[in-house]
Amino acid sequence: MSSVRPEYPRPHFDRSHSWLSLNGEWEFRGDPEGLADAADLAALPAWDRQITVPFAWETPSSGIGEQWLAWGWYRREITVPSEWQGQRVVLHFGAVHHAATVWVNGTEVGGHEGGYTPFELDITEALAGSTTATAIVRVAAPIDKRYIVHGKQRSIPRDDYDNCSFTPSSGIWQSVWLESRPATFVSNVSLVPTDDLAGIEARIEVEGAGAGANEVRLRLTVDGEVAVETSTSDRTVTVTLPIKSPRVWSPQDPHLYYVTIEATSADGTDTVTAYTGLRSIHVDENTLVLNGERLYVRGVLDQGYWPRSGITAPTDDAFITDIELAREAGFTVIRKHLKLEDPRFLYHADRLGMLVWAEPASTGRYSAAAADRFEQQIEPMVRRDGNHPSIVIWGLYNEEWGLDWDVAADPEKQGAVRHAFELLKSLDPVRPAVDNSGWSHVSTDIVDWHIYDETPAGWAAKVRGLIANREDSFRVGIGPGVVVDKPLVAVDPRASDDKPNLNSEFGGGFTSVERGWNLRWQTLELRRYDRLSGYVWTELYDIEHEMAGLYDAERALKDTGGNVPADTNADTVLIADVVALAPGRDVVAAADGSVAFDVRISHHGTAAIDGDLVSSWGAPLGVLDLSSVLISGAASMGHLSADPYRVGEPARLTATLPAGSSAARLHVALVSRGSVLAVTAVDVVRD
Repeated sequence: MSSVRPEYPRPHFDRSHSWLSLNGEWEFRGDPEGLADAADLAALPAWDRQITVPFAWETPSSGIGEQWLAWGWYRREITVPSEWQGQRVVLHFGAVHHAATVWVNGTEVGGHEGGYTPFELDITEALAGSTTATAIVRVAAPIDKRYIVHGKQRSIPRDDYDNCSFTPSSGIWQSVWLESRPATFVSNVSLVPTDDLAGIEARIEVEGAGAGANEVRLRLTVDGEVAVETSTSDRTVTVTLPIKSPRVWSPQDPHLYYVTIEATSADGTDTVTAYTGLRSIHVDENTLVLNGERLYVRGVLDQGYWPRSGITAPTDDAFITDIELAREAGFTVIRKHLKLEDPRFLYHADRLGMLVWAEPASTGRYSAAAADRFEQQIEPMVRRDGNHPSIVIWGLYNEEWGLDWDVAADPEKQGAVRHAFELLKSLDPVRPAVDNSGWSHVSTDIVDWHIYDETPAGWAAKVRGLIANREDSFRVGIGPGVVVDKPLVAVDPRASDDKPNLNSEFGGGFTSVERGWNLRWQTLELRRYDRLSGYVWTELYDIEHEMAGLYDAERALKDTGGNVPADTNADTVLIADVVALAPGRDVVAAADGSVAFDVRISHHGTAAIDGDLVSSWGAPLGVLDLSSVLISGAASMGHLSADPYRVGEPARLTATLPAGSSAARLHVALVSRGSVLAVTAVDVVRD
């Protein structure tokens, strides 16, 4: 087994009892002429380079590191295990950007277009009974990517969003492997929790020589216990699997149910294990509801990039690291941005209880063909990822990327958005979906919006306009010096009133200290509004020139100026009624060094909360051990209370800078029965 990304690639559809990894060293050569057939390879120089699969050829991890190469060829010898004799041998690719053609022993066995979706090729006939073969893969990765699906990969000519694009990731960028299976086999397993969360509705698809013509016996077991046995000659079977003592999947208890399917025919028995969790997610009027309780999205943008390996995680543990870092910062949802992520990430999110907003990659410009390429991702996305309980929101378009920035004025582009949304909902009618994240919605379950502002005052005014004043549009910068009014909803502005309202991109600050400061003040501004269903901070970590992360590209926490992310992204937070001025200078004290402002609670728990407001001075931009506040017996500045998802009434806090101090941080805590329930801080300076 390869030592490079050796884990089984698709735990959501597990046939790991009969698989072989093909990750590792392959022969490689570039192709400046774009040769069309393997027979023409003699026209190229010898195979004189090695590439490490599954890393894109632009990356250092691949061993190639070549930029703007439009065509590449891969070759390796494969040995099929002898015990697979009599079975069909299938070659799997997790993802290849952008178009692949595959030969085995000189025979073309198939191809695929679309850089983010998986594909498989039955190579049994090409093997012709041999257990050894030569596999060759030709990949076309257009330099001009504007009309193909490419997400955040840079294009030449440039995309309109080139300033937030990154080094392309071309060629094979997810795992490659072999599997064996009978000629009649399980091709798909859809697992959907029943409405009462007491069972699983399983939809099994069977393909191959015996499917639809002869009887196939199905046995389904749940966690090792036989749940259903049936016989069928249909290609698709739907059965309900009852669960004894059902255990609901949640972020607090991410319990998974494994379903094993045995399909037996004259060709033999195919065994596949899939899994899901018992959880519900839906929209109830203008709120999101998870397992019967309100869901407030505390999300962070994650673009799935690593410094040496591009869009491929260097190790399986790298996915776990990013999930754990998001959780340590207080986030409960990860928005995987403009990228169908490796299934291993979703597997870890499932078992660790991290909620996910999943979305496909974008095109750069609009044409009917480009819109069609975008839509071609939707069915494979739902088919591959639909069983994952961690996915609670589907995304589609983002900020009109691939729609030329004018959805509100163009019925044709409105039609493209509507068609994509309706296709997605036909495949998964349960999960909430966003049609065009951030701008000009057409058909959507959630009305979300993107606003960036470098100042708390400017940010507060824009948020107030959208949420409190119910304004129909907002100002958006779409290029250097180009600012336009974007309608929140393209067709009927009032259609947004009965849908969840959510901020799904925000942030600000050029330095890490400024970003930490903005994380606190901008997030707490959002928490003032009970109507809001959540937010997505931009972003988790730095990528290349985009230095917007809480963590750097190597996943080390940056200097946030003592603004602890987990304190801001908490179930319970304290909101100071202050318009902050600058990092380290939130408030200017009066001449005598005194300050006074109101403080409120925002609480997102299941029961009401109350406590005493206490405060303590500390060093500017510093973090205080709050146990010292309790030990010192600080006097209460007032009593605060709040009901779930309702901002409470304020209490007045007054304090005076310590003698001789020109600046200090005022730490404020909500204390109840000896425990600290929430904290915030305000930096105070003398004028």
